Amino acid sequence: MSTMQNKLSNFFYVILGLPSTAMGFALCIQISALSWILSTKYGLKIDEIGLVWAAGPIAGILGQVIIGLISDNVWLWSGRRRPFIIIGGILCSLMLLALPNLDVIAVALGLHSILGVAIAVALLLDLSINVSFNPTRSIIADVTPEGKERTRGYTWMQTISGFFGVGAYVIGAFLDNYVLIYVGVVLVFLLSTIPVFFITEPRELKQNLAAVAKTKQGASLKKILLDIQPLWGFLLYGVYAIAERLSGAESHTYYIEFLCLIITLFFIFYTLAQKETGKSKEEAGILGFKKILAAHSFTWIGVQTMFVYMFAYVQYKMPELSALKMGQVVSISFLILNVTGAVLPVAILEPLTRRIGSTTTHAICIASMALGYLGMVFSGASPFMTYALMAFIGIGWAATISLPFAIMTQKVGNSKIGLYMGLFNLSVVLPQLVASLGVGHAISIVANKNLIFVICAATLAISSALWFTLKDSNNDETVSIKANSSH
Repeated sequence: MSTMQNKLSNFFYVILGLPSTAMGFALCIQISALSWILSTKYGLKIDEIGLVWAAGPIAGILGQVIIGLISDNVWLWSGRRRPFIIIGGILCSLMLLALPNLDVIAVALGLHSILGVAIAVALLLDLSINVSFNPTRSIIADVTPEGKERTRGYTWMQTISGFFGVGAYVIGAFLDNYVLIYVGVVLVFLLSTIPVFFITEPRELKQNLAAVAKTKQGASLKKILLDIQPLWGFLLYGVYAIAERLSGAESHTYYIEFLCLIITLFFIFYTLAQKETGKSKEEAGILGFKKILAAHSFTWIGVQTMFVYMFAYVQYKMPELSALKMGQVVSISFLILNVTGAVLPVAILEPLTRRIGSTTTHAICIASMALGYLGMVFSGASPFMTYALMAFIGIGWAATISLPFAIMTQKVGNSKIGLYMGLFNLSVVLPQLVASLGVGHAISIVANKNLIFVICAATLAISSALWFTLKDSNNDETVSIKANSSH
C-alpha cells in the first residue's frame, strides 16, 4: 500500500476518483451529443430518441447488479474491482467511437434503418459504462473507513468528475460534439486503465455485524426483490413499456400506467411508514436502504427527463435558433450545470453535512432543484435565463451525484457493497425507463414542451419531501455531532 493511500491524502482521493471520472466523462458525452446527433444528423423523432435512451437503463438493470455481485466475490489482476473497471473502460471507448459512425455501421451491416443500430450502440455504450460505474464507486467504499472519510471520498470523486465534465461541455459548446466524442475516446481509455494500478485493494473486506448477518443469507433472487420493494411499480412499468414498444401494439387506455403508479405509491409509503427502532442492526440497515431507494427514484425521473428532452425544450422556447446553435445552448446549459456540480461537493456540501447531516443537506439541495425546474417553466425563454437557472439547478445535481452514495454505503455491509451499489443503481435506471418511455410519449403528443420541466419540478419536489423524512445512519450522525462540537 502506498504512503498516499495509507495517509488518505487529497492526492490519493484524486487518483481514487479518476476511474469514476472516466465513466462520468463518457456519460457527459452521451448527454451532450446523443439526442442532438440522433435528431440533427439521423432525423429520429422524439419518441424514437426516447426508445434509444431506454436501452441504457435496460443495460443498467442487468449490468450493475450482476457486475456488483460478481465483483464482491472475485480476485483477479490483484483486485476485486480492477478487472471490471479496465474491461468496461475499453468497451466504453470503442462504443464512443461508434457514435458518430452509426450510418457507416448500418451500411456495413446492410441495414436500411439507423434506429436499430442506434439502439444497439446505445445499449453497448451504457452496458460498458455500467460494467465500470459500479466498481469505480464500490472501490471507494472498499478503501475508505465508514463515516467522514467515506463521505470525503465520494465528494472528492464528484469534484474531480465534475471538473472533467465541465471540460466535456466546454468542448461540446465551443468546438463541437464530434471533437468531444473523439477526445472522450482517448480520455475514457486512459482514466479507466491507468489509475487503478495505483490503488491497492484489500483482499479481505472488513465486515460489520450487519454484513456478517447478511452474508449468511446469500443473495437469492427473492431477497433481492424484497430489498428493492419500493421500486416494484417502476420495474413492472419498465417490463410493460418495453414489451409494448417492441410489439408496436400501443395502448391508449393507460390502465397499466395507472396501476404501476398505485403500486409505486403504495410500496413507497408502506416502506416509509416502517420504523427502524426496535429492529436488529441488519434489519434497520436494509429498511434504511429501501427508504433511500424510494426517495432517490423520483429524483431520477426528473433528472433523466431534463437530460433526454432538453433539446426539445430549447427548440420550443427558442425556435429562431439553428440546429448548431441549439446544440450549443444545450451544451452550455449542461456545462454550467456541471460547473456547479464540480465546485459544490467538496467546497460546500461536505462541510455542510458535518453540521446538519447528509440527508438533510441532500433534501435541501433537491428542493432547490425543484424550484429551479419550476423557474424553467416560466422564465427559460432566452439562453441567458436558461443558463442562470441551470446554475441554480446545479446545486441539486451536485448533491445527487455525490451524497446518496455516501448515505447508502453507511446502511449496508462492506462485504456486499458491490451488490447493493448495483441494487441502488436500480433507483436510477428504472425511473430512467419511465422518463425515456412514458414521459417521452407524453412529450411527443403535447405541443407545449413546458411539460418537460413541469414533470421535472413535480418529481423533484416529491423526492425532496421523501428525503426530508429520512435520517442519517448512526455513523454519519456521530460524524456530524463531532464536527459540531469542535466549533
